[in-house]
Parts: sequence; structure tokens; C-alpha cells
Amino acid sequence: MALTTCRECSAEVSDQARACPRCGAPKPANPSWSGFGFEWKSSRTYGGYPLVHIAFGKDSRGKWRVAKGVIAIGQFALGLVTVAQFGVGLLFGFGQCIIGGVVLAQVAGGLALGVGQVATGYVAIGQVVLAYYGLGQIGLGKFLWTTSKRDAEAVQFFLSWWSYLKQLIN
Repeated sequence: MALTTCRECSAEVSDQARACPRCGAPKPANPSWSGFGFEWKSSRTYGGYPLVHIAFGKDSRGKWRVAKGVIAIGQFALGLVTVAQFGVGLLFGFGQCIIGGVVLAQVAGGLALGVGQVATGYVAIGQVVLAYYGLGQIGLGKFLWTTSKRDAEAVQFFLSWWSYLKQLIN
């Protein structure tokens, strides 16, 4: 292990340092550092946002890359359609923890529909639900179909949905 200077603030740092103790620069011994991960944006844009933006990892300043586009894909993402670990999908979202209009996620904060282990929405389906119409193991809502509550309105609602889905498939 040798000592060198930080490329950002010129402080003395170890050549093995992950961050400068003085300024916080990532990999301060490297003459240049472009971060890690991956980032790509389509050349086509709508309203100033790329049609597709894919982003993972950290940029050269050590900040997490955030995908922002019509279709956003990444660890952190914001878009009309989002696939992310954590994100906002204004129309549709898929991932681990997502908020949006229609959401499929482990933690699904849906406005219209949420499907996930923990789900919210006007209609929510999951293990734990918070909804107007809820189908789950346990939940809170106006009309619930759970292991302990079998509201007739909720049963009728979800059975009619099932009938409609079967017609679409066939």
C-alpha cells in the first residue's frame, strides 16, 4: 500500500482507498474514474426525455445513476413505463418497490391497480392489501376478499374480473 494524492482535492490518500477521506471522491487514486455500471439513452426523445433510458450503477461523481425516460429501466427509475428495483412508473411499473398507475411489484403502490406482496390501489391483489376492492391474505378496504372477510361485493367484483380475463385469453 502506497500513498498518493486525490485527483479531486490533492489530499494524501492510500492508493487502495475507495473514497477520499477529505472530499469523498470515489477511487481517489485513479487519474480518472467514470463510475461503474451501465448507461444508455435512445436518440429518439419525447418531451425532452429519451424514448428509452437504461441506467445501472454509479456515475463519475459517485452518485447513483437514475433512468429517466418514457421507458425507464434501472436500479432507480422514473418514466411512463418503468422496470426498476425502486421507481415510479406513471402509467405502468414493474419491480421491487414501485409507485404508479398500474403496478406489479413486491411492494406495489398502485393508484388504479396494485399487485404484489404488499399492494395498494383502487384495486389491490396481494398478501397484504389496502384498497377499495382488495383480494389478499389480509387487508384494509371498503370491499375485501381475504382469509377472514368475504365481502359479497368484492367476491362478485373479482369473479367478474376473472370471467373477463378468461374471455380475453380465449
